Amino acid sequence: MELIIKKLSPELLDDFLKFFDETAHNTQKVEDRCYCVGWGSARYDGQDFSTAQKRRDAAIAYVRGNDLQGYLAYCGEKVVGWCNANTKALCRECQYGKMYLGCADRPEASPDIRVKSVFCFVVAPEMRRQGVAERLLRSVCEDARQEGFDYVEAYPNKSFVDTLFDCMGPRKLYEKEGFAPAYEIEPKVVMRKELK
Repeated sequence: MELIIKKLSPELLDDFLKFFDETAHNTQKVEDRCYCVGWGSARYDGQDFSTAQKRRDAAIAYVRGNDLQGYLAYCGEKVVGWCNANTKALCRECQYGKMYLGCADRPEASPDIRVKSVFCFVVAPEMRRQGVAERLLRSVCEDARQEGFDYVEAYPNKSFVDTLFDCMGPRKLYEKEGFAPAYEIEPKVVMRKELK
């Protein structure tokens, strides 16, 4: 199986939407489609994400505005995976950033340190356990290094529940790729990989 990883861009919007429209959720319920709009660099204040259609509309605007960043994994012409990865400092006012990122800082952290955050993985059910998330994570780390980031961080739950409730992936995924625990913010552990 040959995977091709592409950085999300407005030109790939239709592929991104099709993936979330057709394959992205365990429940297969339309109302559960998130379109990953809870994590991004757009401010959440005043947003209405109460329906799948509203989330889809927001995703369109976010991708076009570069507020939603990440990577798509392709097997042939089909998208089989997604990883939301964005600059941590830009995501503090998004829906979930307000809940998690405010407490996901060490007090001694310098504002000069650049951190790329991995917020979410979604892999098509038929492609799970075939290395898709690992390939996506490697691409995030490689690009972050080239772009001058100091660290890549992720926020998995301390104990993995399942793919629906643990969209950040299991801790062992990060350990396998050279991440180490930095500190804990209940019920999550901040996994960090140094790039410099």
